[in-house]
Amino acid sequence: MPEDRVGIIGGNGVGKSTLMDIITGRIEPDSGKVEIGATIHIGYFDQHSENLLDAAIENQRVIEYIKDVAEFVQTSDGTQISASQMLERFLFPGTQQYAPVYKLSGGEKRRLFLLKVLMSAPNVLILDEPTNDLDVQTLAVLEEYLEEFNGCVIVVSHDRYFLDRTVDRIFAFEAVGNLRQYPGNYSLYLDYKEVEAANKKSVEVEEKPKESQSKQQKSERVSRDKTGQRKLSSKEKREYQNLEKKIAQLEAEKAEAENKLYNAPPTEVSEVQKLHEKVESLGQEIDIATERWLELAEIDSMDN
Repeated sequence: MPEDRVGIIGGNGVGKSTLMDIITGRIEPDSGKVEIGATIHIGYFDQHSENLLDAAIENQRVIEYIKDVAEFVQTSDGTQISASQMLERFLFPGTQQYAPVYKLSGGEKRRLFLLKVLMSAPNVLILDEPTNDLDVQTLAVLEEYLEEFNGCVIVVSHDRYFLDRTVDRIFAFEAVGNLRQYPGNYSLYLDYKEVEAANKKSVEVEEKPKESQSKQQKSERVSRDKTGQRKLSSKEKREYQNLEKKIAQLEAEKAEAENKLYNAPPTEVSEVQKLHEKVESLGQEIDIATERWLELAEIDSMDN
């Protein structure tokens, strides 16, 4: 969505930066393709941004370097901020604005490149591990600026506090390369994972005997099927006919709950958690109903 604030998280080496490089066209995907809308303009600040300051501009004045990109930038409320005002906002006082770039420290050059990215007026801003490259003061200014930024923000970070202040949706790289979506900031994500782990442990304890029984019943059904004598009872025929409608209804309920959860989440954590649990529960119901429908469909095909 145009004003989404998305956080990308996951362990080292899972592919977070690679995903950003694919989105920005720096590398080609192994399969499939990336389609970027005609109106999309991406601004990318990565972990090695200071290396992108060309040696040819080392003698350029700081303000000239920024004005070469744009004279003004516009915020979400329509306010125009001049290049000089933006430089001052990002901790370059008036006297330093007319100094040559080569006199800047490494940290100041990273801050200058960040400002160049912002002045290019992107409507999709990607920040790859900004807390590794920017000092605390710059991060505080950036957080404030993002509140009025007119576009979508994608943040790749391990920094809980920065994510809490800047994003309202988490995409987490989980086991086997799965990318899973969670509403809310990083702290809410941790709450979800804690509750999810507790629920999973509780379900495993309660369902272990049932699972064993279910496997035995399924085995008995399969053995009877192999005789060729198994037929659907009248009750099973009614169940078979109703299951397709039930699955469609459950899928519609799940889609509605997911829409609320991801596109218009409640403000209360407890309500968000209830929605999250409802989506998980409906998913399980759909899996169970689908498995049963497939079993009955197989028996029905043998009968016919």
